[in-house]
Amino acid sequence: MSGLVHTVQFVFGILGNVASLFLFLVPTYTFKRIIKNKSTERFSGIPYVMAFLNCLLTAWYGLPFITSNNILVTTINGTGATIELIYVLIFLLYAPNKQKRKILAIFVLVLVAFAAAAVISVLVFHGKIRELFCGIASTVFSIVMYAAPLSIIRLVITTKSVEYMPFLLSFAAILSCTSWFIYAILGMDPYIGISTGVGLTLGIVQLILYFCYCDKKILNKKTFAVEESQQNMDNGHNNDVKLYLP
Repeated sequence: MSGLVHTVQFVFGILGNVASLFLFLVPTYTFKRIIKNKSTERFSGIPYVMAFLNCLLTAWYGLPFITSNNILVTTINGTGATIELIYVLIFLLYAPNKQKRKILAIFVLVLVAFAAAAVISVLVFHGKIRELFCGIASTVFSIVMYAAPLSIIRLVITTKSVEYMPFLLSFAAILSCTSWFIYAILGMDPYIGISTGVGLTLGIVQLILYFCYCDKKILNKKTFAVEESQQNMDNGHNNDVKLYLP
């Protein structure tokens, strides 16, 4: 029976890797837009910095000398850390100076926090205490990462537009968190279970908001098109009047 549970857990770990890779790659559309416009517009860089820290800590937590049978956790989060680092660097390149300083300061703090956690876990703690320390650190910062889009949720509610909260990002977060939540339950891992449970809840909230405001986004575009058309007609009428003036 335990062998079957381990096999099912491994399958969900593979699904979690695929879903997480999809989640990490979804923002490429956002960054193509940033590079094309040479501006970060109203996008926030904080979620990518927090995601970078989360990936580092979770990859560290999955290493064999911290926990056992969690190599799938390490591989995908190591990949995610690399991808998120690229996003952060691009964001720093195109962000306004004030926002750039803010993101850079947070990024430096993230590197210091990870280095401190890694050194303490190796030199100070051993065995189950080391697992507890790394598990708590990973869980706390995972929740911080999942909570980072709350600023975007507030922006969506304020502007009544989902332009800055892509559907695929929320959907991919739900797929990833669902897979890892089941993986954690089968492996009786409370740290991964708590963080992905929070992420799953927030992902569902984002998806609900998207469906609440996506129609309004379309309506706003139609309204803008009608107003622009009317303005063009008015301009044309004014030009005609000018042509007949002596």
